[in-house]
Amino acid sequence: MPVTQTYVLQNVQIVVRPGQIISGGTVIIQDGLIQAAGKDIAIPAHARKIKADSMFVYAGFIEGLSQSGIPRPESAAGASGPRTPGGQGQQRPRVSDPWNPTYEESGITPYVRVRDVFKSDDKSLEEMRKLGFTAAQVYPIGKMLPGQASLVSLGIGKNADELLLKENTALVASFTPASGAFPSTIIGVMSRFRELYKNAIRLQEYQKSYGANPVNVNRPIADKCLESFFPVLDGKIPFIFQAPDMKSVYRVQALKNELKFGVHYADVKEGYYVGDLLKSEGKPIIISLDLPKAADEKKPVADSSKNAAPKDPEMEALKARTAEELKRLEGQAAKLAALGLPFSFSTVGVKSTDIKETLRRMIKAGLTEDQALAALTTTPAAQLGVSNRFGTVEKGRAANLVVSDKSYFDEKSSVRYVFIDGKIFEYEGKPAPKAGANASAGGKAAEAPKIAGKWSYTIKAPGMNSEGILTFKGSGSDLTGEWTSSQVPGTNPISNISIEGNKLSFTSNISMGARQINLDFNLSVDGNSLSGTVGVGTFGTFDVSGAKIDGQ
Repeated sequence: MPVTQTYVLQNVQIVVRPGQIISGGTVIIQDGLIQAAGKDIAIPAHARKIKADSMFVYAGFIEGLSQSGIPRPESAAGASGPRTPGGQGQQRPRVSDPWNPTYEESGITPYVRVRDVFKSDDKSLEEMRKLGFTAAQVYPIGKMLPGQASLVSLGIGKNADELLLKENTALVASFTPASGAFPSTIIGVMSRFRELYKNAIRLQEYQKSYGANPVNVNRPIADKCLESFFPVLDGKIPFIFQAPDMKSVYRVQALKNELKFGVHYADVKEGYYVGDLLKSEGKPIIISLDLPKAADEKKPVADSSKNAAPKDPEMEALKARTAEELKRLEGQAAKLAALGLPFSFSTVGVKSTDIKETLRRMIKAGLTEDQALAALTTTPAAQLGVSNRFGTVEKGRAANLVVSDKSYFDEKSSVRYVFIDGKIFEYEGKPAPKAGANASAGGKAAEAPKIAGKWSYTIKAPGMNSEGILTFKGSGSDLTGEWTSSQVPGTNPISNISIEGNKLSFTSNISMGARQINLDFNLSVDGNSLSGTVGVGTFGTFDVSGAKIDGQ
């Protein structure tokens, strides 16, 4: 007898949409669709009853912009350094003519489709499913014009085609310059973008003219790059323009006003400063979930000795400014919501393990739970034009659902079930901590690695290595640190230091003009050696290796 494809959730809190809850309701899932959702519903005899009494049922969450299922290029994550088609550990070939590079060398690949690069078995899909995400608007990895976005399911499929929900939803663009070739500056990127857009207009007009009357006219030459702009020119799809900082928002606005294209502002982090401008624009917004980690709140230790070091006024002022800026970043979502601006969330460059905590920080900063839920469900569905299929718990909608044992935004909540196209994924609740979890098999506490001292390190990035020194002082919860780099001037503070067994993690940030780039180190320490990765904002994740050069 085949396994039933009909499920029933009884006596649950049905969050139909933000602000609308049916208490003690029933949801019936059949053949991939929501068959019924409400009260006093007849239950089919063959339905499998899911143990979900008093749990919360939400529409499946949608990543407004994402790279889930898009594997990093081998050159950015190879265990032995940068890789190229020529072999492992080789540097990227130099551009033969930096002032006249190919489209690919310039980071101009708007013709790349998600179906050509998406991996249905990528581990990131399961990581996002566990959080309640059931669909995502994803795009290829690249620079100024990385490719076409598409809406994909985060379910199980043999290949990309089986998970594709809506193809070519937008062209993605950013102000990321090329490496070692034109355009190598933001001004160059804007100039090149204008040129491409205007050339696309000319090519489309020429093709139409030639198609209407080819007599005595040379045939137009095909150009897959420029032809990728045609759906934007026809108003069928927008540009999704990544604008993480305030200056980028103004740059996007300038290009949009000049060239007259549809746009979604994406990966917005400084909307706190430009909320009124975004409101006047009236364009869809996708804000970033990439928040800097909150600074460690260590209680000061009283020191009655006359030799106590005086506080550095400049350092104290810097800490105050950093704390104030963090409040603004955390309060961005609440500020935009207060202005009446709907937005969805981008998970680009964000660790899946940080997402729920980031949402709670935004709620603590003034965002309501209903507003957060809208950004996860109804708003991305509307931005993508799929509100008739996703975003609410209603009869006839796709059976993409999240079942949480408490309100999803509760700190102690756990996702227990996720349905995608009616297929069930079951998860256990948070386990209680085990006694002696930090003890070794012999009953003795495992010896923590000795971190204090100086460590040399190398970050391996495509075509370039960055070297420097990590310096740690103190021990345990009093461990502090700083770092220097061959690529970044000065000494930079380290924060959020965490040691679990031989795992060392910490964060820092660097300034690139007006933009703050978050660095997220995750390392393993083995005696006097360390290895692991560093996440560099939206630029990717790169290998790190190092060795201790001083200290005990």
